Amino acid sequence: MPFLSIIIPIYNVEPYLPKCLDSILAQTFTDFEILLMDDGSTDGSSALADSYAAKDARIRCFHKKNGGHMSARQAGFEKAVGEYIAFVDSDDWIDPAMYERMCAAAGEYGVDMVCCNYTAVTPTKQIERQDFCDPGFYDKSRLEADVYPRMLFSGRFFHYGVSPSLCNKLFRRTLLEKHLFHVPLTIKLGEDGLAAYPCLLGASSVYFLQESFYYYRSNGNSLTHTMDSGRLAENRLLFDTYDRLIDLAAYPCMEKQLLYYYAYQCLLTFPPVFRTMQVQGTSFKKEFCEECSYPPVRRAFRAVKAGDVSGLHNKAYAFCIRHGLYRLFFFLLKH
Repeated sequence: MPFLSIIIPIYNVEPYLPKCLDSILAQTFTDFEILLMDDGSTDGSSALADSYAAKDARIRCFHKKNGGHMSARQAGFEKAVGEYIAFVDSDDWIDPAMYERMCAAAGEYGVDMVCCNYTAVTPTKQIERQDFCDPGFYDKSRLEADVYPRMLFSGRFFHYGVSPSLCNKLFRRTLLEKHLFHVPLTIKLGEDGLAAYPCLLGASSVYFLQESFYYYRSNGNSLTHTMDSGRLAENRLLFDTYDRLIDLAAYPCMEKQLLYYYAYQCLLTFPPVFRTMQVQGTSFKKEFCEECSYPPVRRAFRAVKAGDVSGLHNKAYAFCIRHGLYRLFFFLLKH
């Protein structure tokens, strides 16, 4: 049985998949299995995945009907046999030392999770993203004192205290199993945090590494940056799921963080979604007013201080959402 199972969802990433897989096969740590979860690809990704599986006994390839990113991750977990679980997105790549360092920390300290930093790669630059935590070992008391109070909202709008990504983390299998399957499959923006943050809250101990071992390809044409009216329903489901999964009685420090996160998510999605409707000539007054009055959204924008919102446009959008000012919001979209 391998120490580590690496799950890779695959969907129409033929140009990027070789670099991803080659970076994993180049790891200085070798006690792992790779589960390639082809999520109904329609390009050459399926055949490419099969060809890699034919060359290395550590690779297993599975083909499934398209169900989305989280669906492929959940299906991969059900096939995995490792003591620890990791995820890599198929258009990203990793440093050769990543799993040697992370698995060494997991083995030495017996932690439930190991986290490293990551680098966002755009066509023109690379930006290192670091968690606010000091590197090292965190037992439960240190997590409660130093991590949970700033985990989702570091205090700067909007900077995570700990990245929500599943891909720069190692999870003990028994911990991840408790939380991964609570993530709704229809959420495409923000779904990682619905598993990562409950895992952090449920962990007995975590080790944070200082190095940035993971390379995230930031592609403006990716799913993350595609906005349509369906995002509004996703926001509602996202917020409702957080409200259901996070026990505020046990972790009252999470309440403000969640509200600031909800506000951030709205400011990330409302302008592009409603701008698309505006360009299409669709009136969105009803939809805008309904979203502004949705309880988690209303709570969030009542709680968030204007001075905490970064950028003049974001401040103006936040003012409109707080007071349900459709006409001003409509005006701002044009300028």
